[in-house]
Amino acid sequence: MISYGLGDAGTGLAATQLGFYLFPFFTGTAGLPAFIAGSLLMVIKIWDAINDPLIGWLSDHTKTRWGPRLPWMIGASIPLGIALGAIWWVPPGGIAQKTTYYIFMSILLMTAYTGVNLPYAALSTELTENTAIRTRLNAARFTGSILAGFTGLIVAAWLLSKGDSGFLLMGKITGTIAALSTILSCWGLAPFAKKARQPIQHSEALLDQVKRILNNGRFLQVIGLYLLLWCGLQLMQTVSLIFLEQVMHVPKEISKWIPIPFQLSALVGLQVWSLSSNKFGRVKVLFWGGGLWICACLVAMCLPPLSTTVATTSALFTYGYEGLKMGLLITTIMVIGFGASTAYLIPWSLLPDAIDADPDHPAGLYTAWMVLIQKIGIGLSVQLLGLLLSFSGYQSLAECENLTLCLNQPTTAQITIRICMGLIPALLVSFGLLIMRRWPDKGAHLQAMN
Repeated sequence: MISYGLGDAGTGLAATQLGFYLFPFFTGTAGLPAFIAGSLLMVIKIWDAINDPLIGWLSDHTKTRWGPRLPWMIGASIPLGIALGAIWWVPPGGIAQKTTYYIFMSILLMTAYTGVNLPYAALSTELTENTAIRTRLNAARFTGSILAGFTGLIVAAWLLSKGDSGFLLMGKITGTIAALSTILSCWGLAPFAKKARQPIQHSEALLDQVKRILNNGRFLQVIGLYLLLWCGLQLMQTVSLIFLEQVMHVPKEISKWIPIPFQLSALVGLQVWSLSSNKFGRVKVLFWGGGLWICACLVAMCLPPLSTTVATTSALFTYGYEGLKMGLLITTIMVIGFGASTAYLIPWSLLPDAIDADPDHPAGLYTAWMVLIQKIGIGLSVQLLGLLLSFSGYQSLAECENLTLCLNQPTTAQITIRICMGLIPALLVSFGLLIMRRWPDKGAHLQAMN
């Protein structure tokens, strides 16, 4: 459990920092327009999705004494660490030169990311066939991911509070942690990976893969749920710092610390939902957590902003009405994190059921297609964010005469940011819950550990 939890620490740390900071980094520090920044994030997700089936297929057909998954994780760990550092560097030149650099670096980063994360995800199905243990494995996975993300947010808040020059140092620290944690995970998992269930290896054309997937009704439900939940979560993460600074008027030095309560509450929620799912059922827990998430999203959309006169040093400790508003903001963020932790745990705990429904049990194939479809959806949703902000009159640093103008966005932009933070994620989560109403989960949580 400890070794498996370490395996997602590096990629979870990377995903957290990329999700919260990359869009503001592109529009602020790098000075790219919002449309180009959104397009870059879409390129990242689309390329990440394209290489998933290839690496999933290659992983399924890899034969070593340590099984098919660990060699990929070890081989991609160092390139992942290097790319994580380099993505936060601002190259010299204009917008065209910077865009070219970030496209190249994004392709390298996401290829290495997939080389680690996809084979690792497939292991949860192959290490055991017990539903309860699989749920615990995924709880360990996302516990490691959230703890690493929490650590990354603390490092980022500390470094970035000193200025935008902290991005590159943050990247170096993140890259080092990602590489080392992946290697340690492989070392700990090696004895178990040797004994894990092996995928049935045979060549299968792309069209046959698509037919296999379309004939697996359980998998279609899981991927639909995963797509909707993670589009909502990714949209909220991407717009969150902009929402805090430019809509809620949280001082910039304080806003970098606000995502930390989200990570802490998600970590607590992950443990609560893991225990509850083995007692009451995974789908029931999904509806509980999803309901909290939806309510908190709608509250976040309507929160009143802080007064612009609140000083940086007193923003977290102010009293009266301003203190009430700050407390309500942090509480809402924590409820979102508690409910949204079901997006980490439940889809991945349901995926093995869908894989087991296929007689060949090609875990790498199904994991690849699940991640592929999810990442395409996320890429399109982030691109939609860039388009919505551009059409709403949002001003990026490259389009402002000074920083003050960027912090005073037009009303249409502020309304758009609120909708992206609240209404759209709430609708996506609601649709996800609807498609899971008939999932055959009855009795699965009652499986004994024997």
